[in-house]
Amino acid sequence: MGLFSFLRGQFIEVIEWLDDTGSMVYRFPVYDNAIKMGAKLIVRESQVAIFVNEGRIADIYGPGTFTLSTQNMPLLTALKAWPHAFNSPFKADVYFVSMTTFTNLRWGTTNPFILRDAEFGVVRLKGFGTYSIRVGQPDLFLKELFGTRSEFKADQISDQLKSIIVTGISDLIGEAKIPVMDLASSYEELSASARERLQPHLQAMGLSLTSLMVENLSLPPEVEQMIDRKSSMNIAGNLDQYMKYQTAEAIRESANNQGSGGAGTGLGLGAGMAMGQMMSQMMNKPAESQAESGDRSNDRGANSNTGKRFCSECGVPLAENAKFCSSCGTKV
Repeated sequence: MGLFSFLRGQFIEVIEWLDDTGSMVYRFPVYDNAIKMGAKLIVRESQVAIFVNEGRIADIYGPGTFTLSTQNMPLLTALKAWPHAFNSPFKADVYFVSMTTFTNLRWGTTNPFILRDAEFGVVRLKGFGTYSIRVGQPDLFLKELFGTRSEFKADQISDQLKSIIVTGISDLIGEAKIPVMDLASSYEELSASARERLQPHLQAMGLSLTSLMVENLSLPPEVEQMIDRKSSMNIAGNLDQYMKYQTAEAIRESANNQGSGGAGTGLGLGAGMAMGQMMSQMMNKPAESQAESGDRSNDRGANSNTGKRFCSECGVPLAENAKFCSSCGTKV
């Protein structure tokens, strides 16, 4: 196996990387790190090739086809101090860096973070979403993250990136002081602000955050139940209507609960009687109010009379301050 690798290394004339593994960085395998002078280097549009000699970055090549010689490897030639172009192989590591965008990477909170809300007080929030990254500075990325591995994929730094993103978004939401009820209408603004805030952290590692999306921010179940109750009451309009609504719901659930036997029947009858009494009271209230209103209007009509009085026996109008009726003599 060792002899075959040695012989294969002597005939390597084309150095290229056909990426089909989804890797961010790939080290080209060369026997004993010896590359023949005059070998062809092919770098595609979505790639960058980096030559590393004795732990130092020697040359960086963009897209194109290159013949490896001392004439077109100025940095490596300077490091080696070769006065002449000769055909002996030189030792170097060749790394291909993918410059494509890695999409649909996931982030999410492992534990809820605490938020102070003006309406609900202290609440806990959980969130998740997606983000996309690409290598912005290949040489910096190679120094900061890749090291001496033979291959590097995005999922190898996903945990670190997720921690950075969750910390940044949690801090951003806390500073924004957006009411919990308005969070859903602020996802787009939060996503843009979070991307701008997190960009310097990734640039320090040679990466670029091309997109970040906040898909959902959710409350604990007990807070969501409280919001549901409040929404139901707002839809009902007032407490009386809400109580009638709750009673009707209880009757419906009792009727559907066929397995409860006598207990379910009793509950249904009790709820029905309560519902009947409540409806009767609601219907009688308007009639009583109208009667009271009519009595008051009659009183107002009598009090607003012109002041004339009439005899209770014969109906003849009485003179002002009269003590006896002038027609029948009845005492007023």
